[in-house]
Amino acid sequence: MHVKIRNLFEDQPVGETVRVAGWVRTRRDAGGFSFVEVNDGSCLGNLQILADKGLANYDAEVRRLTTGCSVEVEGVIRTSPAKGQAIELQAGAVTVVGWADPETYPLQKKRHSFEFLREMTHLRPRTNALGAVARVRSRLAYAVHAFFQERGFIQVHTPIITTSDCEGAGEMFQVRAMQQAGGAEEFFGRRAGLTVSGQLQAEVYALAMGDVYTFGPTFRAENSNTSRHLAEFWMIEPEMAFCDLAGNMRVAGEMLRYLLNDVLVHCAEDMELFDRFIAQGLIGRLHGVAGQEFAHITYSEAVERLLSCGKAFEFPVQWGIDLQSEHERYLTEEVFRRPLIVTDYPAAIKPFYMRVNDDGKTVAAMDILVPGVGEIIGGSQREERLAVLEKRMLEAGIDLEEYRWYLDLRRYGSVPHAGFGLGFERLVQFVTGMANIREVIPFPRTPGFAPC
Repeated sequence: MHVKIRNLFEDQPVGETVRVAGWVRTRRDAGGFSFVEVNDGSCLGNLQILADKGLANYDAEVRRLTTGCSVEVEGVIRTSPAKGQAIELQAGAVTVVGWADPETYPLQKKRHSFEFLREMTHLRPRTNALGAVARVRSRLAYAVHAFFQERGFIQVHTPIITTSDCEGAGEMFQVRAMQQAGGAEEFFGRRAGLTVSGQLQAEVYALAMGDVYTFGPTFRAENSNTSRHLAEFWMIEPEMAFCDLAGNMRVAGEMLRYLLNDVLVHCAEDMELFDRFIAQGLIGRLHGVAGQEFAHITYSEAVERLLSCGKAFEFPVQWGIDLQSEHERYLTEEVFRRPLIVTDYPAAIKPFYMRVNDDGKTVAAMDILVPGVGEIIGGSQREERLAVLEKRMLEAGIDLEEYRWYLDLRRYGSVPHAGFGLGFERLVQFVTGMANIREVIPFPRTPGFAPC
């Protein structure tokens, strides 16, 4: 059975016979020896294989190994005399599983731009940076489930195909059967699309189970080609019954700190790579977010501060207009110098399901802003009053009959409840310091781009 290279580095079983499998990063020859660097994806570091000319296939195969070849190696772990590595593997047998033609294999030992790698999403996980992103993403996903499970939340698998548009923006991918001709009856009996959010369905289970969360793919048919947008992305969306805006803010802050602390501990090697080569000072910034209490102001107070600061912004600041990324970053990076929660936004710029405040002009919404990014979490207390919700839906042009099921949640045993959404790719981008969101999802989907 193969041993993961990460486990060898952790346990350092000197003197034991082990078998590893992975892909060749480099090979160099010295006299009657070859030093082969092998990586199996379990960690950033490569395991050095010492192969000597006594191997039966040394001249025929070992000396022909190039970057990208796959191998299985069995041998004895030795203490390494070389600097920078504690152990190496003295090969007793090297089996070449698959060759990689150096004339055509595109990932040779040199730095490749992320733009270049984006054109080969099927090979880019073999690079140091994208492999590290994959491990960090995996650990963050694990930590998301751990956070909620430790607190008694129940995971709900909300539908990917839906007939409800949570955001009301109409940016849904439509779902139609291949054999469905124009004008033919809809497959589901009505128009359906790929979900933009699992929130509305999560509310169904929150009003029966208490605290729930959904963590799955969502889709936006938004023709946007920026470094912050994807057509397919993952969302973390908890919903909590008997919870108000204050409780929502508390859980969101606890979750963000939990996730950052977890990845800093369990992905230390990968985080050092990002801190050194991608975003200098990244680890310090993440510790700063994880270790500080979040500041809190209302939207109205934020607008007042922005209007009186004397700074010239690209986008105008005015009450009733949503804050832009430059405004959010100014508040977190220059005014408060720490994470900031902004609450009580104008009702006119927020979705119908957010609870209207007593002033009738604002809603019990919240955004969590972090330095370097701006908004990372958005949420609200949900409108639990049937008459108020119906009024808001009519104002938004929503057919009440189509959402009768959602209104029933207010007709029968309605309770105050709240929830929030965290775009998983935005989180991974924040944690890794990657400038473009397309680098933090395995197979990015953007307008005109879906290669495999």
